[in-house]
Amino acid sequence: MKLYNKSLALLLGIGLLASCNDKLELTNPNQSTTLTFGRTADDLDEAVIACYHHCRMEGTYARVGYALDVVRGDEVWNSSQAWGYYMADKMNTSTSDEIYGMWPWRDWYYVINISNFVITRVNEMQGELSQRIKRIKGQALFTRGLAYYNLAGYYQNPALILNYSAYDNLDGLYASNHEAGDADGWAQYDRVMDQVEADFSEAMSLLPSRDEGGQWASGRATCGAAAGYYARTLMQRHKYSEALTVLKDILSTTDGGNEKYGHYELMENYGDNFREGTKYENNAESLFEIQFLDYGTQGSDDEWTPVNISKNASQGHAIESNFGPGDFGGWADLSAAPWLYQLFKKEKTKNNSLDPRLYWTIGTYEPEWENFEFGNVCYQTQMKKGGDKEFIVTNNNNGGLPIAKWTNMRTGLYNKVVVGLKCGINLRLMRYSDVLLRAAECENEVNGATSQAIDWINIVRRRANLKDLEVSAFAGNRDKLFEQIANVERPKEFGCEFGRGMDLLRWGFYYDSNRMLQLKKHAVYKLSTDKKTVKDELSYGGAGVESSYDTYIQGHEFFPIMQGTLNDNPNLVGNSGNTNANNASYFSSKGWIIHPVVE
Repeated sequence: MKLYNKSLALLLGIGLLASCNDKLELTNPNQSTTLTFGRTADDLDEAVIACYHHCRMEGTYARVGYALDVVRGDEVWNSSQAWGYYMADKMNTSTSDEIYGMWPWRDWYYVINISNFVITRVNEMQGELSQRIKRIKGQALFTRGLAYYNLAGYYQNPALILNYSAYDNLDGLYASNHEAGDADGWAQYDRVMDQVEADFSEAMSLLPSRDEGGQWASGRATCGAAAGYYARTLMQRHKYSEALTVLKDILSTTDGGNEKYGHYELMENYGDNFREGTKYENNAESLFEIQFLDYGTQGSDDEWTPVNISKNASQGHAIESNFGPGDFGGWADLSAAPWLYQLFKKEKTKNNSLDPRLYWTIGTYEPEWENFEFGNVCYQTQMKKGGDKEFIVTNNNNGGLPIAKWTNMRTGLYNKVVVGLKCGINLRLMRYSDVLLRAAECENEVNGATSQAIDWINIVRRRANLKDLEVSAFAGNRDKLFEQIANVERPKEFGCEFGRGMDLLRWGFYYDSNRMLQLKKHAVYKLSTDKKTVKDELSYGGAGVESSYDTYIQGHEFFPIMQGTLNDNPNLVGNSGNTNANNASYFSSKGWIIHPVVE
């Protein structure tokens, strides 16, 4: 028996030794790996959804990534006088703050990484691509173009990474943002913007229009969205003639044309662009918007960074928290400039009432709002003449005119700010009114103050029931019409929305002393605990008045790349925000025009 047991043990041992050289390999079909995932249309569609998802993170559009462009414009100031918005508003940002120096950088590169994964996988496919795969690639090209558009507009010279295989090694991960001979960051800016143009242009050819219906009419990027952003990109580089051609193709919907990019039209009610719910979101005016879940349908967890992937994420935004008045639960960070309020008050409608866009832009009590929309309401609280709620300020310590856009201040849905990433109003990033006013601007740049340019402006004005502009009032004066577009029409239509900071860059206002003085006048504010002074008209240089642009340091129209990011990646160099460089020479070297001020 002992001998038998020993023999059995020896045989088992030999068997075990032999099995070490001949293992049975099993692959779990339900476990995706980096090598197997992304080889089918279903996989790639899941990845595209991730591209969209990361467009609504802290540094993209869920809060900081959106608000930073708003606050660097002249329509909004930092009423909390604190946090990262303070230095961004003051235009003298440091290299140590991660809020503006790193968060948008970090989160837009998440979008780029996933977009690159999709694009690379599609490019590896053999044979003729199916329509579904083409559309998947088109969406990834759109999100990558959107990411680099924002990065270039914020950081001037971001690193350009275009292939997912680049992440296989440290050289690819630690990409450079300059080449030999690049001295000021603008050569890299041009390379990045070349790629943005290419991405949007190709996306235009691959994507369907919103008229396709289904998900294409409910939030996915379409050829119309790509065309709109392609035109925006061209305009950032003063390619006005090329941009005008694209914009006209979108505008063909207004005159019975071929609707090359789908049918768009202005909503009859301006306020429908700033409400939540399927009745209002992804409407006929919207070329592209970021999708957020309506409050009440959300999860419970605020997901601030890309690494916090919670299945219970709220999937809302916090713009409302930044804009909302402190008395109603808001963080009271950002307020509308008094200049913007006074601009609205200067021109009445054809029936001598206030411009209805004021109601949805700035949350003030006005006698004329008694029977308009939800009336004089701040959330569900009535603002009453002579009462303690007639004057509502953003920040109780510093004052400020409350911003109504992207909040529920005027929707009547809630009685206070639902703090955190809980606002469900989709952010309309591009509306048809923007196409109209951009077409007018391009027409003016190419052909002067023509009747066609003014006709496009009047389409937007008519919705607000304003009198038509007359061609004779501009008498072929290109500078005067530009002033009307830049400092009257666009602020009233898009006041306190993302985009004003980008506009100021392309217009070159930082590089002309008269334009800088104009910005200083626009951006005046007064810190006060006296709520009754919140609507006062302020004059630049007046007692107790400050202006955001008084502290502007040259080069800080761009946010510096955070020093910690530069330390982590030795292949990166700083931008003009890091070096305080004057960017006027780049602007003039291109032959770009800075229109003189026309009062």
